[in-house]
Amino acid sequence: MTIRKVIAEIDKLIPLQQAEGFDNVGLLCGVPDRNVSGILVCHDALENVVQEAIERNCNLIVCFHPIIFSGLKSLTGKNYVERAVLKAIENKIAIYAIHTAFDNHFFGVNHGICRQLGLKNMKILQPKENNLKQLTVFVPKDHSEKVKEALFSAGAGSIGFYDECSFTINGNGTFRPIEGSNPFSGQQNIRENADEDMISVIFESFKQGQIVGAMKHAHPYEEVAHQIYSLDNKNHHVGLGMYGDLEEEEMDEKDFLGLVKEKFGLEVIKHSAFNNKKIKRVGVLGGSGASGIRSAASKKCDAYLTGDLKYHDYFLAESKMLICDIGHYESEQFVSQQLFEILSQKFSTFAISKSIEKTNPVNYFI
Repeated sequence: MTIRKVIAEIDKLIPLQQAEGFDNVGLLCGVPDRNVSGILVCHDALENVVQEAIERNCNLIVCFHPIIFSGLKSLTGKNYVERAVLKAIENKIAIYAIHTAFDNHFFGVNHGICRQLGLKNMKILQPKENNLKQLTVFVPKDHSEKVKEALFSAGAGSIGFYDECSFTINGNGTFRPIEGSNPFSGQQNIRENADEDMISVIFESFKQGQIVGAMKHAHPYEEVAHQIYSLDNKNHHVGLGMYGDLEEEEMDEKDFLGLVKEKFGLEVIKHSAFNNKKIKRVGVLGGSGASGIRSAASKKCDAYLTGDLKYHDYFLAESKMLICDIGHYESEQFVSQQLFEILSQKFSTFAISKSIEKTNPVNYFI
């Protein structure tokens, strides 16, 4: 199987179109038409990880953080980014990054954090906006099922944990073929009355091209009457962060921090002032998550876990919520295992390995 085909399958599982606009996801280097000898999953595709891929005979690295984030004007090995990329190119190794596409995935980074904490009733903290559209198309009644199948196969009609969702209304449509037409039914210059279904489906905006193409291919009419609307609805199954409730009874703040230290293997946690408030609902956002503090407060979270907080971020607790900075890498530490499990289930014809190299640049003196 080629690299191109492998990443196409990965994209079906973790769509890159879910990534944030600022991000640099996808195939960062490598020839997509080479056959895959093995996949190495890692957090950061640093030089030591590329060396590990060489030793394990893996020519595709699937990493979380993109090693190339901003533009490279030269490749001379003068810094850690260039050295890693050069080493990969020289050894014919491709690097594919998923980053915020996995951050926004329902079963992605933040689901891993919630799972580690044993949270239940999990929901997206910051649902995606401007992400949903609705398609309405008019179809001859006896072709209705064929068009629906085409729409569903192209990705329309998926709402959360349900798929093949649609709504159909039957009615009477009219049209008059004029000169130059080649009508499916009727004659030129004579108005035709047709028994038609109006089919409505919802879809994620990035799927529009493939869905419209599939619809037109399955539709019998020469001119397909359809409308596409942008929806104000938020997509509550895609977005940054998650929140949920502790499985056990509510906890004291210090006991909760003890639980977090145990579950995440931490030596230290930075946190806001104690409020003498019980912890039950917990919000999380892996990586740099100051942007989620207000969202967590609006969801009435008792505690919020993230990384990379600044001095003034802690004031946003407003004596209502315990804000915890557990570290950037520490909050994302389960990503490699998650990706390993996902890819191992999907691909069975070649080796998939999880990197054992340490890439966390932050160290603590205790």
